[in-house]
Amino acid sequence: MILKIFNTVLILFAVFMGTKHGWNMLTAKPEMLEMFGKWNLGKTAVMINGAVTLLASVLILFPRTFVWGNFLMAAGILMIICMQLLNKDLKGVAIEVPFLLLNLVIVYLQHPFKAN
Repeated sequence: MILKIFNTVLILFAVFMGTKHGWNMLTAKPEMLEMFGKWNLGKTAVMINGAVTLLASVLILFPRTFVWGNFLMAAGILMIICMQLLNKDLKGVAIEVPFLLLNLVIVYLQHPFKAN
């Protein structure tokens, strides 16, 4: 029971962060455009990435699409990690790795409302 509560908190945190960052990308906030601009990604690419991140956040909430949502979220985070590694930005990588691990832990613990 405690594990399900802990996993629910982790899921809500991942959804909150995904929604927050996805919305910032979708609305093309200057800080997001600046960050992705370092990797030669334009406004349209940032907005598409934001839409995918928002979609992933919603998919995580439902047991049937839980794994797909986490997969999309982890893929987006891994893309950012790879781009930061190309620029040799280890501080940026260190910031993103816990979020990638969060998605992996959530998948391992499974959806708390999943029928057994």
